[in-house]
Amino acid sequence: MRRVAIVGGGATRCGKREATWRELVQEAGKAMFEDVDNISPKEVDALLVGAAQPERFVFQVHVAPMVAEHLGITPRKVIATTELMCASGQAAIRYAWACIASGMADMAVAFGVEKMYMPDMAEAQTNMTCVLDREWDGINGLSAPPFFAMTAQRHMYEYGTTKEQMALVSVKNHHYSTMNPIAQFQKEVPVESVFKSPMIAPPLNLFDCSGITDGAAGVVLVPADRAKEYTDTPMYIIGSGQANIGNAINNLASITEWIPLKLAVEETLKTAKITLKEIDIAELHDCFTISEIMEYEAFGWAKKGEGGKFIENGEPYIGGTIAANPRGGLLGCGHPLGATAILQTLDILHQFRGDVPKGRSVSDAEIAVTHNLSGAANVHSILAYSRTEK
Repeated sequence: MRRVAIVGGGATRCGKREATWRELVQEAGKAMFEDVDNISPKEVDALLVGAAQPERFVFQVHVAPMVAEHLGITPRKVIATTELMCASGQAAIRYAWACIASGMADMAVAFGVEKMYMPDMAEAQTNMTCVLDREWDGINGLSAPPFFAMTAQRHMYEYGTTKEQMALVSVKNHHYSTMNPIAQFQKEVPVESVFKSPMIAPPLNLFDCSGITDGAAGVVLVPADRAKEYTDTPMYIIGSGQANIGNAINNLASITEWIPLKLAVEETLKTAKITLKEIDIAELHDCFTISEIMEYEAFGWAKKGEGGKFIENGEPYIGGTIAANPRGGLLGCGHPLGATAILQTLDILHQFRGDVPKGRSVSDAEIAVTHNLSGAANVHSILAYSRTEK
């Protein structure tokens, strides 16, 4: 199997955009190709497009050929759309990585795009009830906020986690997003503002939740031995992990312990041949504040039930135990479903290059991971990256 590197990428600004779905593709595509030296769109022979619900948000299916057309590429070996809801973009990167590693393709683009704002926001929210098992959970109103609210309630009951501790996750991530020019939210959010924001599903207020977001992003993957032809600062994929247990809520392994994530972490450390202490940056899937707290625990940075104390003590800030979401996370940057993992990966590339603002730069970072969950936190996916070839 060949080693694989990411040599560049580009993204749109995220948020409520007047741009159409295809205009978001063009905007991110232009930025992507401008970021990579000595590249021609004609060289791209594989395209994987992460898109969660284009058929519902923009009433369009068969979107991979549309993306290819608007990027000006003609994939000759592999083309497909990947759907794994909130992890759709990571699925695109994983499959693009597999194509290059196996020799099936020599240059792949992993692209993610979602246009979530609709004329009627009630329709957009209704679309999200399709994520959980629609006949059992969705029909009873269990979209993401109620599910994660139940998770938070149980975590608070079992471990004493507080609303203040959850709010601190929002404070941290909005702080970093103010230094990210493509982030959806550009204002500091103090704890008091989290408490005063509208209640969505107790105990989660609006600022405990990631936003409805439009956005697109893409990255270019090549064999590692050719990476320096395109950039002086490639980023290398060194490992990955993924696990799934159950689907319907009544079949989940646990509400307060994300066992699939623990399995995915084990596989990532094994395949990347690294230890937890070697990870400098973690882009975690903070779709809700309770999510990031539980991820501290599942990765092993905090003991079970002590994720709240971990953020309270400032450990997931730059300079602490782990730099968690220095991009601003989903809470600060928004969550354009299919594009989220691509945006996480692209920011890691910029961190390794040393071209992010000083206030959110992790100096001398060598190893990073991106994490995404999907569904009722029953699927967890991780990719590990290195600044240098291992």
